[in-house]
Amino acid sequence: MPILPIDTGRYGTSEMRRIFEEESRLQKILDVEAAVAYAHAQVGNVPKEVAEEIIEKANIQYVKLEKCKEIDKKINHDLMAIVKALTEVCSPSASRWIHFGLTSADVEDTAYALQFKEALKIIRLRLIDLERILIGRVEKYHNTLMVGRTHGQHVNVITLGLKLAVWMREVSRHLRRLDQMEDRVVTGKIMGVIGTGSGLGKNAIEIQNIALKKLGLKSADMVTQVIQRDLHAELVSTLVLIGSSLDKFALEIRNLQRTEIMELMEPFKKDRQVGSSAMPAKRNPVKSERICSLAKLMRGLLIPVYENIALWHERDLTNSANERFIFSMSFILLDDMINSMNKILAGLVVFPDNMKRNLALTGGLNLSENIVKALVEKGMGRQEAHEIVRNCSMKSITKKIQFTTALMEEENISKLISQNEIEQVLDNSKYLGVTSKLIKNALATTKFELESN
Repeated sequence: MPILPIDTGRYGTSEMRRIFEEESRLQKILDVEAAVAYAHAQVGNVPKEVAEEIIEKANIQYVKLEKCKEIDKKINHDLMAIVKALTEVCSPSASRWIHFGLTSADVEDTAYALQFKEALKIIRLRLIDLERILIGRVEKYHNTLMVGRTHGQHVNVITLGLKLAVWMREVSRHLRRLDQMEDRVVTGKIMGVIGTGSGLGKNAIEIQNIALKKLGLKSADMVTQVIQRDLHAELVSTLVLIGSSLDKFALEIRNLQRTEIMELMEPFKKDRQVGSSAMPAKRNPVKSERICSLAKLMRGLLIPVYENIALWHERDLTNSANERFIFSMSFILLDDMINSMNKILAGLVVFPDNMKRNLALTGGLNLSENIVKALVEKGMGRQEAHEIVRNCSMKSITKKIQFTTALMEEENISKLISQNEIEQVLDNSKYLGVTSKLIKNALATTKFELESN
């Protein structure tokens, strides 16, 4: 009976969960045993017909998960239980060579690498989908005006296209990070009990190279009994970093969906989605909130994965139990988060009229910087202009008068700039700087990188 929500199928896609299911993990462990038997045969340590039998029988059709669990209950060693189960289905001539020269970590760490390789492929494809969706959104909302906000306060004007282009480039950086990280992290290790290869004999390096090549893996850098855990910390850190970006995107969507702002809204199924158990009219940003919630959980996984870097001497087992949670959870949670974000952005509801309304809320105060700029261009010192405009801004707020009125009542301003000029300076559509050029450059770069991959 499932205990954790992650076991119920509520989180992550079936494609990702399959990689971390018990039978999938068992098959990957058997794949490593088979690859090592093959390598031994290639260097002449084991008869080829023996290796062929081990390769054939190293399959969950022969080695059953329940049998492995049954043996594990007796001997209290899950990897050795698999070795024994494989031994039982092989002939005596083949069984004597199973797990020859290996230690548990050779098989377990290399099997993890096989899981990472499959899972990273899915994450990469999900991110590419996200990148493509963002390209489309950026192009569509290239010129859609909206107020910029810092500290939660209105400041200047941007376009929705620019906001989304920032996200788009962040996703592009994550794709590059994945590629760089994968080259270091997705590695295997067949070097025996303390990393010297002594149990494998004089051909240890060749055996490792042959076995890992058959598995489609590179060999890890210097190892002890285990692949060094700084690599696994880098892997989880990268996944968490991606999750934190999704957290940022989702948080922004949640804020912009607030009733009093309502500039964006995540898609809502009008015919059957329930927003609130109490309030029938509510449209809660539940998908975005789910992403933010899972991001908090993901960041919590960083503590144990960093603690695992420091092990006693050539290794101890203080990493083992928590990694059974960390690796699968990191991938499954991130898979769920990216999948959710893709759905949100693909169906994102945009309210341009509300954006125009919100731009007008302060009566031009959001462009006070442009008034300073205009005064400086008319000959006033920048600091003097800043102080005068600040006073006018405060006057507009406290006396509840139009910003243009406050400006024209200030003699030092009215003698330099006419009311018509002030209205032109406070035109949001004319204070976008090089926004369009920045968006075009970001789109061009992103599309080039996408095509190059």
